[in-house]
Amino acid sequence: MRGIRIGSAFGIPIRLDFTFLLVLPLFAYLIGLDVGSLVGTVNDLFGSSLDAAALTDGPMPWILGSAAAIGLFGCVLLHEFGHSLVALRYGYEIDSITLWLFGGVARFTEIPENWKQELNVALAGPAVSVALGVISYAAFLVLPSSLDAIKFVLGYLALTNILLAVFNMLPGFPMDGGRVLRALLARSRSYARATQIAAEVGKGFALLLGIFGLFANLWLVALAFFIYIGASSEAQQTVMKAAFQDVTVRDIMTTKEDLHTVDEDTSIAELMSRMFTERHTGYPVLRDGQLTGMVTLNDARSINEVERDAYRVEDVMSRDIASVTPELDAMEALQMMQEKGVGRLPVIDNNGDIVGIVSRTDLMTAFDIIQTSGSPDSIRSLRSSNPPGSL
Repeated sequence: MRGIRIGSAFGIPIRLDFTFLLVLPLFAYLIGLDVGSLVGTVNDLFGSSLDAAALTDGPMPWILGSAAAIGLFGCVLLHEFGHSLVALRYGYEIDSITLWLFGGVARFTEIPENWKQELNVALAGPAVSVALGVISYAAFLVLPSSLDAIKFVLGYLALTNILLAVFNMLPGFPMDGGRVLRALLARSRSYARATQIAAEVGKGFALLLGIFGLFANLWLVALAFFIYIGASSEAQQTVMKAAFQDVTVRDIMTTKEDLHTVDEDTSIAELMSRMFTERHTGYPVLRDGQLTGMVTLNDARSINEVERDAYRVEDVMSRDIASVTPELDAMEALQMMQEKGVGRLPVIDNNGDIVGIVSRTDLMTAFDIIQTSGSPDSIRSLRSSNPPGSL
């Protein structure tokens, strides 16, 4: 979810996902369509006497709908800044804040694992929403009745900000309430175990929300789906991070002695044959023993079958190589693979020589071993007792 960058504040980039460009006019339309009943709700809740006839006359509903929708997403943006600024105070880097289909999301480069810090970061967003609700209500009260249109927008924002804070505090991990739950659980449990419990609660909440949405609003079904996926994904990432604690690339990589490589002048036909017999889909490419690129099955497939004898690996290989060092944490290597969209990374020592390769398969195999044995030491013992590449 990268989106279009529209600016920045406090050094944090602000982005718009393409789904936001769809949902903003939809929200404006739905609010404008329902201005009459919303005016009644505001009057009933706040004891006011907004003129529904004047606010539903001519193009006024659509003007109010647009203003309310823009104001709502502006408040969502401030909600995310609440999280972000508290996280910045603790020294965490914020990659961006993105407005999208379901509101906003602050993307942290690292999630706080200290329970007190996570608790404060999680509570900051709802606290901002409550403050915005109170400010909107106060402004609603002091404005004269001659400004009914502005009062309606303020009344709407006062109501929705409070509802936004309440909804976000429900235990739907990874929503704010779910993160509060994880922080509280982490007081007496490991961070990974607290995440697993919070994620299971979040998935249960998502299922209930989805069932309710089937009878109330299909938008809630879609939201429930993303909550469920988000809870599962973050729980998996956290468990893997805990499993790979103190495990380095050196512990799990395929070493140079057992490494399959190709030369730049190898034909694509020969490369395809080797891929078939050796069952590898990617190779480091060497020239005089030095790494010059990486070639994958997709690269080879880009050449028509009848032309594969004429083309060489150097014609299709990738020269923009992302690499890692043997001392890098295994989890950081996995994150780099995800960011770069690759399935393997060459391992380069301080002299610039290739000493091995680490792949997703290596990482998943290591993870399974650690999960089964309960200790990262099992990886090192296997490495020392088995020949290179046997992990």
